[in-house]
Amino acid sequence: MTIADYEQVFSLWNTTAGIGLRTLDDSESGIRRFLERNPRTCFVAEDEGVVLGVILSGHDGRRGFIYHTAVHAGYRRRGLGTALAAAAENALQEEGIHKIGLIAFRNNESGNRFWEKAGFSVREDLIYRNKSLTD
Repeated sequence: MTIADYEQVFSLWNTTAGIGLRTLDDSESGIRRFLERNPRTCFVAEDEGVVLGVILSGHDGRRGFIYHTAVHAGYRRRGLGTALAAAAENALQEEGIHKIGLIAFRNNESGNRFWEKAGFSVREDLIYRNKSLTD
């Protein structure tokens, strides 16, 4: 993925149920910053210049993390999500990462089914916490 894909990617995220966006982090400048830090771990699936799927992944040098995975509703169940997840996993592994995490909304049934099928287990022993540094 490059920043040139942003407009189509943002549109896909906005039309995909189960994606939670933040104004600052998911703005063009926020995604540009993420891509600059993670230039080899984010991918789009496209056909003739049209973005059909996207996955953002990155790492802190210790753990990998996946964000905002989406496939256009009309192209699901064709292997695009699986291919995107495999590309991200391979890229992270090439960068020396051995464990990947992600967050999915509890009520995102299709997303949770996808990630379970992809081998991601639910951690019942953790409490996820966050703190917003901006409003």
